[in-house]
Amino acid sequence: MKKNIIIISLIFAIPLVAYWMLTMSNSTTAKTTEAGKPQVVKFTSAMCLDCQTMNKIFKEIFPKYQEKIILTEIPVQDSSAFNQEQIKKYNVTLVPTIILLNSEGKQVQRIEGAIEKDKMEKYLQELK
Repeated sequence: MKKNIIIISLIFAIPLVAYWMLTMSNSTTAKTTEAGKPQVVKFTSAMCLDCQTMNKIFKEIFPKYQEKIILTEIPVQDSSAFNQEQIKKYNVTLVPTIILLNSEGKQVQRIEGAIEKDKMEKYLQELK
């Protein structure tokens, strides 16, 4: 009987611990925008495979643009007031969603789902 209780407890505990560890490792905070710079707002989740793909792509290509473009990462599993406000503002229903804003703060591109590295780099080059 004790063995069954331990097994059932582990069946429920292991996924919860894994989720907690993934969300803690992806704790990025959103930045506020600087006037006059274009911005990329990236909605992501630690449990999303396409988000992990896009995170790898951004780690490769974004260092070239970090002086010119502001990157704001918003983890959707974080229920802070700012994150929830941004999710509503941009009507995000799936992740990854990447919003490209020009230097005037107007949305110029919306990307839902993963895209190729070359295509993402092209969007970043065109962002002004």
